[in-house]
Amino acid sequence: MRTIHSFAPISDPHAKVLILGSMPGRMSLEQGQYYAHPRNVFWKIVDDLTAIDQTRPYEARVAGLRQKRIAVWDVLKACTRPGSLDSAINESSIVPNDFEPFLSDHPAISRIFFNGIKADNAYRKHVWQTLSDRSKGLEYRRLPSTSPANAALPYPEKLARWEVIVP
Repeated sequence: MRTIHSFAPISDPHAKVLILGSMPGRMSLEQGQYYAHPRNVFWKIVDDLTAIDQTRPYEARVAGLRQKRIAVWDVLKACTRPGSLDSAINESSIVPNDFEPFLSDHPAISRIFFNGIKADNAYRKHVWQTLSDRSKGLEYRRLPSTSPANAALPYPEKLARWEVIVP
């Protein structure tokens, strides 16, 4: 099994919000785009909440996130995982991203949202102990995963819970 690597963050120095996934899925890795799977509702939620048109080219959506002061990244820098499911991540292979320098470079970020359980749990297990008191004092909240694997929660309920991301 080969090691996979996440992407550089989508960010702006004036970002106020950070949304964290766990690790991009296979389709996202192949396309080099966050949330590329057509059944992942991340971009639909972003569109519904911010009017960043989900049908626009990826770079235009990324620019829209930056303009809205929303940063996107992943908790994991690298891991081994067959397929795309978070549950298939080999725990002993996890290498987290280095958040303290990122948060220092983005001092306006005051709220961090986790896109699902795995991102939240991995952050608390692999990142939390490396953070400064300032970073630990930020607002943290877990949101329902936008992944197609989280099909049990209806879209209107996911959207309602995600409304908190709007700065």
